[in-house]
Amino acid sequence: MIRADRISRFLFGLYLAAFFVYLFAPLTIMAAATFNTSRFPTVTPWQGTTLQWFAELARDRAMWQSVWTSLVVAFFVVLISLPIGTAAALILTSLHARARGFLYALMVSPLLTPGVVIGIATLVLWRQLGVGGGVFLIVVAQTSFIICYVMLMVAARLQRFDRTQEEAALSLGASKLMVFRRILLPFLRPALIAAAFLAVLQSIENYNTTLFVRGFETPLTVFIATKVRTGLTPAVNALALIMIAMTVLGAVAYEFVRRRQAAAGARTG
Repeated sequence: MIRADRISRFLFGLYLAAFFVYLFAPLTIMAAATFNTSRFPTVTPWQGTTLQWFAELARDRAMWQSVWTSLVVAFFVVLISLPIGTAAALILTSLHARARGFLYALMVSPLLTPGVVIGIATLVLWRQLGVGGGVFLIVVAQTSFIICYVMLMVAARLQRFDRTQEEAALSLGASKLMVFRRILLPFLRPALIAAAFLAVLQSIENYNTTLFVRGFETPLTVFIATKVRTGLTPAVNALALIMIAMTVLGAVAYEFVRRRQAAAGARTG
């Protein structure tokens, strides 16, 4: 029995090690290529260590413009997706089982639709209305499927909500708006924050849909894809390394604040 437990623990540890290597090895290689003097993003052959690609990144106005475009699009995608996705989740969880199944299938259908189809359909529709490609169409096209992610995350959170809290508040004279603001919204806050971050990531990394509706705008994914064809330099690796560092620092800061709040709550309790 002890031997079987040791074998299972060893296999589990081996699986975890393989999983993390598979997950982080590409990021490690990409980060290492940032410091290679080669003009191509590679670690072999190693031609020398340098920081010049960070300087190249700072001087690349086109790349920073593409980053700014992606951030603007992501901001408006979150601004639209959060309220609509939350409303959809509230409606979905309030329906009977049969109607809920039909509406659920209808709401998640954009996730099952290829991004190319969404991009072309959005462009064709809005062209008929006299609207060309640009930031507006990028936001519309991305929002049409990112709303689904928000809805799913909020709906999952709502499954654990105790409806008797709403009934008690309403019986004590609270309005429905007050119940939503004072009871339901604080309960949904973790899901809304997670959904907002997911929406930002989905917006920034999207390529298939964005390519067809971008017009003369160049978001980051389209810029990088163009650079791959015309000549990619490790300046892109430098940007990716900065984004990874910011993500890690943000996660560490969040965890630090969360633990401090939990410790303060434990002392108070």
